[in-house]
Amino acid sequence: EWVDEMLNLINQKEYKQKMEEAGVKVVIKGAPDYPKNLMQYKEAPEFLFYRGNLPDPKKATVAIIGSRGCSSYGRKMSKEIARDLSKSGVQVISGLARGIDSYASLGALEGDTPTFAVLGTGVDLCYPPENLDIYQDILKKGGGIISEYPMGEAAVPWHFPSRNRIISGLANKLLVIEARHKSGTATTVEWAIEQGKDVCAVPGRACDKLSEGTNELLKTGAQIVTSAKD
Repeated sequence: EWVDEMLNLINQKEYKQKMEEAGVKVVIKGAPDYPKNLMQYKEAPEFLFYRGNLPDPKKATVAIIGSRGCSSYGRKMSKEIARDLSKSGVQVISGLARGIDSYASLGALEGDTPTFAVLGTGVDLCYPPENLDIYQDILKKGGGIISEYPMGEAAVPWHFPSRNRIISGLANKLLVIEARHKSGTATTVEWAIEQGKDVCAVPGRACDKLSEGTNELLKTGAQIVTSAKD
């Protein structure tokens, strides 16, 4: 029923015109241009709205996530690793959230490979609003802004855990940089494990609350990452 309602909305002339004016495109599950990385999962969204481009299926893709209230160490590692991955031809995906996600996008924008952000809002809205410059630079440099939510859909709490399955689903590997014990990043890690993705983590100080989650991941088998070379 929801799928039919969405199809009806997308097919409305007025809505199509609004999408066109906003530079918003939509791809339906099962279509040839629907991301193959995502298509294989039963939880894959029926619709992907996007501005700019979708990730290149021929290029490796790494999702970088972590704490919103990150430390200077987390910011440095996120930006450096994302930059070096991008310079090596790897697509970086984030959620454009405050903290680690933002610095991953900033680092990737310094490289030569387009980067992507998956939102918990419609793609015509930048959330959080202070990341508007990053949002615009992602588009300017050939990347894309992606969401399963239609234009105008505002940020609500339950959107973000749901969008995390898209972040992990589009990526070949998931890298966690700083996460508290039982943090919000846990949902993305759970999705990645369920999807059979490699989970990696940057180690932190044993006494640091911001590294409890990442260090726990390393104890339970996550791959250790200290630079993009890993």
